[in-house]
Amino acid sequence: MLTTLQTAYTDTRAGDLAWCLGKDALPALAVLDRRLGADGAGPGVQVQMRLLGASHQVILESPRGRCSETVACMKGSTDPLPLGVAKRVAGWDYEFAARIETLSRGSFAGRAQELLALVADHPNGLAGTFPGDPHAFTAMLVQYGNDSVHWRTWHAYPQENRLVATRSRLSALP
Repeated sequence: MLTTLQTAYTDTRAGDLAWCLGKDALPALAVLDRRLGADGAGPGVQVQMRLLGASHQVILESPRGRCSETVACMKGSTDPLPLGVAKRVAGWDYEFAARIETLSRGSFAGRAQELLALVADHPNGLAGTFPGDPHAFTAMLVQYGNDSVHWRTWHAYPQENRLVATRSRLSALP
């Protein structure tokens, strides 16, 4: 799903992003709810993807427990976006990785179009563009398989030609 977010572009620099686990739901500009992995063998998981004015939040609920991941410009946060994290969260092993790419102007525009097309056409994808620049966006894609939930996000900063990509995974504990 692709939407235009009705707000000013508030993320000004890739370096302003911070990461946090456990936050309650923040006000969202767009939300996509999905139940994944529900079949005769089990109830699956409920995943809510949330586009914020300051980036993204993923909230997952399952019989194993709740996990909330926020990557955003958060007031009062001075910690930079970590390159990697591994933790136990409720009944899950949680892994997070982030990278910041700096691209040429032409490469950035092409990559932005590629990512928006990928996510917009995916049934478990949510992307929002910000008014004023078609390459200012946040995009998310979630998948389920082998008792794990995986999601990827992309945060575009056209004024810097930078793209922040994150990859997260929740795997069921044995």
